[in-house]
Order: sequence, then structure tokens, then C-alpha cells
Amino acid sequence: MKYLCVYCGSNAGNDPRYGETAVALGKRIAAEGMGLVYGGGNVGLMGIVADAVLEAGGEVIGVIPEHLVKFEVAHKGLTRLEVVSSMHERKARMFDLAQGFIALPGGFGTLDEMFEMLTWRQLGLGDRPCAFLDVADFYAPLMQMIDRMVETRFLHPDQRRDLWHGDDIDALFAWMRDYAPAKADKWMDEKRRQDIR
Repeated sequence: MKYLCVYCGSNAGNDPRYGETAVALGKRIAAEGMGLVYGGGNVGLMGIVADAVLEAGGEVIGVIPEHLVKFEVAHKGLTRLEVVSSMHERKARMFDLAQGFIALPGGFGTLDEMFEMLTWRQLGLGDRPCAFLDVADFYAPLMQMIDRMVETRFLHPDQRRDLWHGDDIDALFAWMRDYAPAKADKWMDEKRRQDIR
């Protein structure tokens, strides 16, 4: 992997462990000889992880929509800042640049970006690893909801197992290095599978 994309909050949250984990992840990305792809902001966890990579000597590519540049949240010290026309173009460009995706704590935008990558993978539009790096059980309720999707047959169990969730950065990188995408069929109903074939 040459670049990892990190999705995370434009706020820093109310627990110092969020920022501490963002720093640790940024340093690890640089130590692994990888670059960071992220949303291009200088605020919140976004700015923290970008600064950590830069301070450790790593490369950082930011991708930011033009309307956010106008809010003066664009990071001015990146290796490269790409300004795009829309949020949709931002997500597509980050997908083009990165070989893996990690979510730190964040809000609607973080979930939107990660779940779009998971959906693309489920539909066969990508085969790149996606992981939730948890801090203080921030994502535990979300994982319970995803497990509920499996229990109610809206999500294939193999696709659930294809998603990494944990708080150990060493384990995360080991999983990404050995990653092999699930081959599960999106359609769990046999009749539906036959109909679309």
C-alpha cells in the first residue's frame, strides 16, 4: 500500500484519547513508509492526523471541496492539496488515490464516506480494506447495529467479517497487510441470485 485514506471528524471531540489516537495513527502511517490521503482540513481530528504524518516526515495529500476552502479550513502545509468541485468528486478522488480506508471517530461526514466505500465494495466496485479504528468504544454501538443487519439478513456475514473493528493499531496494520476481500454474494436469497443471473 502506498496511501491510506483516513476519515475522521472536523471536530476533536470531548475525549483527549481521540486526538492521541489520531497522532499515533499518523505517526504509524509515516513509519510504515505510506502517505496519508484525507479531507484536506486543518481542524479537528483531520488536522491532528495530518500534522502527525507531516511531523513524522510522511506525505499528505488533502482533497477538499471548493466551498470548504472558502470557509478557510483548508490545511496550508500539506504535501499536496487538491481542490475539487463537490463532495461527490472528493470521495471519488480519495478512492482513486488510496489503497485502504480507516475511520477514526467523527460525525455524519465520517460515516458517509466510510459507508460509501463499504457499499462500493459490496457491489463489486472496489476491493480495498475498510477499518474502524475505535477509541474508548466510540464505534461499539455502530458495530452492534451492523451485527443487527446480519441477524436480520440485510448483510451477509462474510461482508461483516470483511470489516475490521478494533483499537489496536498494530493489529490494524497486520490485518491490512494480509487483507483478502470477501467473495460473498450481496444477494442472500437464492431466488434473487437466480433472477439476476
